[in-house]
Amino acid sequence: MSADIPETADIRETVRRHYAAAANHFRTGEHHETRGAAPPCCDVGADPSAAGHATEVAFGAALYGPDASGQLPEAAIAASLGCGVPTAMADLRPGETVLDLGSGAGADVLISARRVAPGGRAIGLDMTTEMLEFARRNAEESGVTNVEFLQGYLEDIPLPDGSVDVVISNCVINLAGDKRLVLAEAARVLRPGGRVAVSDVIAEEDMDDATREDMARWTGCIAGALTHEEYRAALAAAGLVDVEITETHRVHDKAASGIIRARKPEVGEA
Repeated sequence: MSADIPETADIRETVRRHYAAAANHFRTGEHHETRGAAPPCCDVGADPSAAGHATEVAFGAALYGPDASGQLPEAAIAASLGCGVPTAMADLRPGETVLDLGSGAGADVLISARRVAPGGRAIGLDMTTEMLEFARRNAEESGVTNVEFLQGYLEDIPLPDGSVDVVISNCVINLAGDKRLVLAEAARVLRPGGRVAVSDVIAEEDMDDATREDMARWTGCIAGALTHEEYRAALAAAGLVDVEITETHRVHDKAASGIIRARKPEVGEA
């Protein structure tokens, strides 16, 4: 990337401020104000035709079907700022432990918790105090008890090695300043044979420097997005195999939402 990307600490603080504002607005039911306070992860901005769909179906609550949304507090689904539904392609099974990176208001954590019951649990990780408070309130309202919400950074996951079966994320990895470290941390906490199943934004190879340098777009997931090849290389460097990247819909004239899957090899696997 030839553009001068802001330092990780600056990116982190900008993202934190925007998503803290989003949480505060959502908690008071001010959904329209939230879109202005923190652009959704995959907002196509003023030109929804760039995604080939109306803006409201490119991100957020509109992507969740009735089976998922009907099980959760309305506030948890309404507060989704992601560009996909990672729980729909993670193949979650009873008894598994799931970690959601950048769990926000907790929708994907609560969906996961129901799918891994009985015997499993779902963990949400977020750096934003306001989002964690909102997520815990949504969990209490939903009556789901096999959940846990942790505060921390994606680049330094506060969990031991080999402690989870599945890592999911909904268009948050590209908000991180060091996405390669995030993926390495995801691999570290996975058990052998564990898997990554995330929704994220995939950048075009020719994304222009002006887009990457625009700090406001870091909170909209566009400037920070990896290309296909960069994502594959980062997953491979983390020791993950069987990488699959599938674009789902356009979110910008220089980026698309995608499903990214990979697996941690079993012990002794070549």
